[in-house]
Amino acid sequence: MEMWYTEFHTDTVKWSIKVDKSIYTDKSDFQRIDIFDTDEFGRVMTLDGLMMVNEKDQFIYHDMIVHVPMATNPSVEKVLVIGGGDGGTVRELTRYKTIKRIDMVEIDEMVVEAAIKYLDYTSNKLSDERVNLYYEDGIEFVKGLKDEYDLIIVDSTDPIGPGEGLFTTEFYTNCYNALTENGILINQKESPYYEQTAREMKRSHDKLSTIFPVIMTYQYHMPTYPSGHWLFGFSSKGLNAIEDLDKDAWNALGLKTEYYNTDLHVGAFMLPNYVKELLNA
Repeated sequence: MEMWYTEFHTDTVKWSIKVDKSIYTDKSDFQRIDIFDTDEFGRVMTLDGLMMVNEKDQFIYHDMIVHVPMATNPSVEKVLVIGGGDGGTVRELTRYKTIKRIDMVEIDEMVVEAAIKYLDYTSNKLSDERVNLYYEDGIEFVKGLKDEYDLIIVDSTDPIGPGEGLFTTEFYTNCYNALTENGILINQKESPYYEQTAREMKRSHDKLSTIFPVIMTYQYHMPTYPSGHWLFGFSSKGLNAIEDLDKDAWNALGLKTEYYNTDLHVGAFMLPNYVKELLNA
């Protein structure tokens, strides 16, 4: 008997991949967690039936969420990751010897435990001595913090369920306050292609625009996410991701990446007209 994983990208669009074997399934207080093996994408994790991470294309997401801000400000020392339970964002951050502290706040401890047990390709650096794991609500974690982090990365699910509160004006304001003078906020900014995700992209952009003096958007190609065209938000208290890009400093680090490079860094901010129109509407 064949098994297939099917995800509805809209009410009238669905996407499927053949499953070789189910590895793990359970339900936490927040969501259903499934891990399974496939021929095409290797080992996969889904949350509530939505693709979160897979072995084949995870490097694209994690390269772009980490190396863009780090190449803009190579002096980052203290980082907060909100979400990111699979560990891939932390894995990329630990490659920077200049980073002294990485705090990861994940509301669902079961996701992290499953990733550590079954997803070594992303979770293998969660034991780094600079990493501090907090199993609590990231929304509450940032409240009251002042000038604490040089970089905050919101590695969140879509704005439904546990991820909903990570797209609010209050949360973005608290992140602004928690950042140092040259602080950068990177947030998962959805996709501009389908109506529902485009609406959430626009809502996030508008809220951030009322808080941060520098608001930028960059894109990446994620084959296993709906439409494949996805965005991150770059918000800062002053640094510009293009003008302040330190190509020489980043390239001197000699980091081997599969997707990111400093030419792509600049190109990722060159948005299609339909995305510009949506953001500026």
